[in-house]
Amino acid sequence: MRMRPTLSWTPAEDLPPGTTDPEPVADALGAGGVLVLSGAGLSTESGIPDYRGEGGSLSRHTPMTYQDFTAGAPARRRYWARSHLGWRTFGRARPNAGHRSVAAFGRHGLLSGVITQNVDGLHQAAGSEDVVELHGSLDRVVCLSCGTFSPRRDLAQRLEEANPGFDPVTAGINPDGDADLTDEQVGDFRVVPCAVCGGVLKPDVVFFGEAVPPARVEHCRELVRGATSLLVLGSSLTVMSGLRFVRQAAQAGKPVLIVNRDPTRGDRHAVTRVALPLGAALTDVADRLGVPVDDGE
Repeated sequence: MRMRPTLSWTPAEDLPPGTTDPEPVADALGAGGVLVLSGAGLSTESGIPDYRGEGGSLSRHTPMTYQDFTAGAPARRRYWARSHLGWRTFGRARPNAGHRSVAAFGRHGLLSGVITQNVDGLHQAAGSEDVVELHGSLDRVVCLSCGTFSPRRDLAQRLEEANPGFDPVTAGINPDGDADLTDEQVGDFRVVPCAVCGGVLKPDVVFFGEAVPPARVEHCRELVRGATSLLVLGSSLTVMSGLRFVRQAAQAGKPVLIVNRDPTRGDRHAVTRVALPLGAALTDVADRLGVPVDDGE
């Protein structure tokens, strides 16, 4: 199934209102077997903006689509110039209280798994294990010709060498690691080819309009089937890649709980939506359950 390149969603007026009581989330976690599905909103407290919340990047930025990336060299030049700059910021980002809380719930045997729509690797940096990266990871690069995977740090070094002195001032960084740069700032940025075959390199992430690998989707569906409940953290569920798992859980009679400050496309399938900041809500839940959370130092 391809990700629909849906960039906006208008909440229906009949959606159930959110609450500020996290007790249902604590009850679900206390029962165990919870599958977490996280989105960009979980990483905002780490300095990475989300797409659609207050100040979200879609107000100034249209994410790269697979069709644009593969259409020609100019689009790839713009992408890699901006992504190269954004990678530096992603490399400095650290897990926040929300990520650390999820890792703590996992260590205490309360979770059946973690699926993330994020590409920043912050769940793993916080200590979560066996995280399914639904949309891939910016840590890796793949060649579209020969299929060779390589570490992003290696590409970053090659791009530094090919573009000495490239250090424009950016207006902001987006959830996909893409920095906001003008065409003038991109200039004649040099893109490097695959070191194995000379082919086109692409980050190992699922762009808008691109297919999530079927085996990965089925693995996530299996995780939903095995879970007691589904806990959505920081996702508007605008795109079908995440919403389908919410619908699957609800159709199977499994409780869906959402922690997100704004309404989501999955609210009508949920038993509750907690409209609180992620870090505060999850540390509150951890306190209620007596689960210690690392302080991040």
